[in-house]
Amino acid sequence: MKKTDYNIHIIGAGVSSLIAAQVLENHGFHPHIIETTDRVGGRVKSDIYNGYVLDHGFQVLLEAYPAAQKYLDYSKLDLQQLQPGAKIYRNGKDQVIGDPLRYISFLFPTLVSSIGSLSDKLKIFKLNQYLKNKSIDKIFNSDEVTTLAYLKDFGFSDNIITNFFKPFFTGIFLETELITSSRMFEFVYKMFGEGLAVIPKEGIQAISKQLQNNLKRTTFQFNTKVKEVLEGEIILEDRTKLNSNATIIATEASTLIKGSNTINLKWKSCDTLYFETPSKSYNQPLIGLISDNEALINNIFYHTSIANNNESNKDLLSVTVVKKHKLSEDELITKVSSDLSVFCNIKEVKFLKLYKIKKALPDISDLTYDSANTKVSSTIFIAGDQLLNGSLNAAMLSGEKAAIAVIDTIKKSRL
Repeated sequence: MKKTDYNIHIIGAGVSSLIAAQVLENHGFHPHIIETTDRVGGRVKSDIYNGYVLDHGFQVLLEAYPAAQKYLDYSKLDLQQLQPGAKIYRNGKDQVIGDPLRYISFLFPTLVSSIGSLSDKLKIFKLNQYLKNKSIDKIFNSDEVTTLAYLKDFGFSDNIITNFFKPFFTGIFLETELITSSRMFEFVYKMFGEGLAVIPKEGIQAISKQLQNNLKRTTFQFNTKVKEVLEGEIILEDRTKLNSNATIIATEASTLIKGSNTINLKWKSCDTLYFETPSKSYNQPLIGLISDNEALINNIFYHTSIANNNESNKDLLSVTVVKKHKLSEDELITKVSSDLSVFCNIKEVKFLKLYKIKKALPDISDLTYDSANTKVSSTIFIAGDQLLNGSLNAAMLSGEKAAIAVIDTIKKSRL
């Protein structure tokens, strides 16, 4: 049987799926991707709205991610680079802190900032050096504690934990108490230390589009929902049956495999609101962190993602809400607008769009880097960042691992 004769299906068209398809193509196979929606991307999507590019949630790519370096061509993504620092809003004032080793202009404002003591700032340098010398394998083989416990054990003060680490990593981990595993904290912090956070100027979906465009022998079937996956067979919602020599499920497998031992996923959620502003309240490409406990909003950012048909000279502001609330859409917009005025002194805003993202990040524990078992049965495989550690890097690695598992299984069956 020729490689091109194998019916290999991938369910879902997110980043894991696109990487799996690429690996399968590299080994001579012609996979077929089935996607519920009308396009690729999964959780890495963008929309064009009123002339702006709006990502489904504020997302950044950490350019130091090993898998991203392997599968993406950064030179073709037209990346907006974020400076390695943050503007922190606290008690009606704002202060900038950052890494002076990479941006010397951060030296003075960081030293004089009331965010943390001099001892805290020296400990940040010590942490940078420590994680620079700690391999990713060692990070994911370390004992797990909460991120909060890790920071306290490292000797950081309540001041810098409350006013920098909490708002910064709340926006990354999408939980407010820093209970996320210390493995994830060390990995993410290491990635921030070894490269910049970047956003494609055409929106985060430019990543998914590039991965799709790299595929030459993969076929796509959009607007198609899968009802069930069986051994050697896929049943679609319209009851169509597809023969499948191998199926990679890159979405929630528990809903597709009856009687499966695959775990029902828990998810972290957030709200992202986009506003148009007449001007920027600051010009540096920095994340704004709101550390006041009374604020609902967690972080803000000014984007350069503007569609080709946008002739406005106004600016695009995203606001992320992680704290739990029971506000209606109108109440949420009113509260966020008020927070922007009270805590950030951003008073003239025009609401554009709200994304209530119920499945923003998988809520998982016992994190690993690349050691997940992707094989469910002789013909069924799974992929997704939920198998590893909940990151774009993990999504890519899990897709790669699932494809390799399919290839190895086919090789053994041919012996």
